Amino acid sequence: MNGRIPVHKKSGLKRVCIMVMDGIGVGALPDARDYGDEGSCTLGNLAEAVDGLNLPHLGSLGLGNIIPIKGVLPRECPLAAWGKMAMQAAGKDTTSGHWEMAGVILKTPFPVYPHGFPPEVIEPFEAGIGRKVLGNKPASGTEIIEELGAEHMATGRPIVYTSADSVFQVAAHEEVIPVPELYRICEIARQILTGKHSVGRVIARPFIGKPGHFQRTARRHDFSLPPPRPTLLDRLTEAGYQVAAVGKVADVFAGRGITKAIPAAGNREIIGKALQAFQELEKGVVFATLVDFDTLYGHRNDIRGLAGALEEFDEMLPDFLNQLKSGGVLVITADHGCDPTTPSTDHSREYVPLLMTGTGVNPRAIGTRPTMADLGATLAEYFGVAPGDGKAITGILQGGE
Repeated sequence: MNGRIPVHKKSGLKRVCIMVMDGIGVGALPDARDYGDEGSCTLGNLAEAVDGLNLPHLGSLGLGNIIPIKGVLPRECPLAAWGKMAMQAAGKDTTSGHWEMAGVILKTPFPVYPHGFPPEVIEPFEAGIGRKVLGNKPASGTEIIEELGAEHMATGRPIVYTSADSVFQVAAHEEVIPVPELYRICEIARQILTGKHSVGRVIARPFIGKPGHFQRTARRHDFSLPPPRPTLLDRLTEAGYQVAAVGKVADVFAGRGITKAIPAAGNREIIGKALQAFQELEKGVVFATLVDFDTLYGHRNDIRGLAGALEEFDEMLPDFLNQLKSGGVLVITADHGCDPTTPSTDHSREYVPLLMTGTGVNPRAIGTRPTMADLGATLAEYFGVAPGDGKAITGILQGGE
């Protein structure tokens, strides 16, 4: 990223970029004990573990005003509105978090499978795909392919696993089960996983390599349930706004409320494509989720890797901030926690940060919001569309057409 993208004057139009730092929580929710997450604080604990984070641009927006973060001092006059939001839905998964920030609080939690999937799920799945499966247990994605990858290659049986989240994951070597066939297998699983077994996502996890050197590829695909009610994205598209979804966002919303899905893998590519989409945006929203924080580092308890990824994001942030000079709003938040300093490799139930800066933003403290849906309500009010769940944060965002 070199800042050479030309700037066009769009100050009279409403355009917002929502940038989700996947898994970057800011402290345990009051009910975190019920999830085994008491004491989790992804950002705060990470900063302590590496003896301080170097995040000058996020710091200038007010990140260090939200919670104490070693190396990120609070600012007397931050450039953004700052605060934190709770997840009101039960759980700590990607889908619930994204839906809630888009104005849909999940009333019934997605089912989880701490002991693997029952016969009433696995048996029809095996019958539908014409193969037996391996695994069928909670596991780390990288560890289970090392454990079962060789047997999978010898037998052709796909590897099924889950986690603390509501996911049905199917891993297969691309030379054993080609990616289109893996997608078809996942579509069969999605058709089976309904009713009380309506998991949030069925995830295709292709990998390559040889035993001892397996590597997951970028051709992952999520087969999500559609949101149970209209989201902010649905209301925006119905009102004629553009909604560009970068990376996995389109999958999380099952393609609904999206006018343009932009494939991207890895933080650097996601940031680059989000910036390009924002620069081209006339009116509407660019919605991007930076997956590396969670997938590559949080789930692997890679403390140094996560710290480096955050500092890289901070280094790239000025390109976005410069785009705001021609009009627009940048929202930086998260969907849940994923504290790499705890023994668990799963998501953690935490508050998420909220930073909002740009045209018409009043930089002030917004405190602790009771639900992430307050973000969706605030943006609904800004764009002049019907609100979903949540309550608009008053006095922080004005302007537009």
